[in-house]
Amino acid sequence: MTTDPLAPLLELADVAAAAQQARERFDEALGHRALRRHGGQVAAEVSLRSAVASAALEGYAHDREAVRAGTVTDPVLQGALRVAGALPGLIELWPKAPRQALARLHVLAARDAVPEPELGRPIAERVHQVDVVASAAAGLGARLDNLAALVAGGTRVSPLVLAAVVHGELLALRPFAGPSGVVARGAARLVLLASGTDPRGLLPVDVGHHEREPEYVGAAGAFATGTPDGLRSWLRHYMNAVEVGADELTRIGDEVLAAS
Repeated sequence: MTTDPLAPLLELADVAAAAQQARERFDEALGHRALRRHGGQVAAEVSLRSAVASAALEGYAHDREAVRAGTVTDPVLQGALRVAGALPGLIELWPKAPRQALARLHVLAARDAVPEPELGRPIAERVHQVDVVASAAAGLGARLDNLAALVAGGTRVSPLVLAAVVHGELLALRPFAGPSGVVARGAARLVLLASGTDPRGLLPVDVGHHEREPEYVGAAGAFATGTPDGLRSWLRHYMNAVEVGADELTRIGDEVLAAS
């Protein structure tokens, strides 16, 4: 019997309980009555706020209403909007060909932000020298392959935990040129969509990351160390962000009802 490579994460202190609590908070938010008649409107607002938050985490903060009005032309923000809008269309591809989906996310995120030849191509595929840099790039490719194997059915842990691992690993690797963090956050959301945890894209978890940005940055750095404490720190942060995202969904639902 094959051992689940992510199962040990659930043995870290408080992680399993935090994941359960986060899932319960999101399930509660999904009961909002605005979703019965205005689900599409709520989903569109979640997509917008997620993109604005993701761009801000990459260092490109913009006023949400200016973005809504279409007056922000910043390529990173525009890339985050494209990623958010494209996620539903990548649900079927994601578990079958994760690396292909990641390449597509990078093309969407980095268009007009990096040279065209670099779009969709991980650093590992753009290094040819036989030296230390090439060796590091080869290691990056192997880690991407391992991550893809997890996404393609290599684990049975909660999708929230898998999403956190995908997100943390892609932040640690920064495998693409330019706004690689936008790709990481998009991929994590894609885990939740494709797994059926959030099939309609209603969880603005990136808003949670942005609202807790110092914790996000610190926990991501801790995850990159690979130590049990570092992994636990990131997983706990991720579940906190899910809870903030669930509260944001409730807030959006209230706003939509008030305006209807």
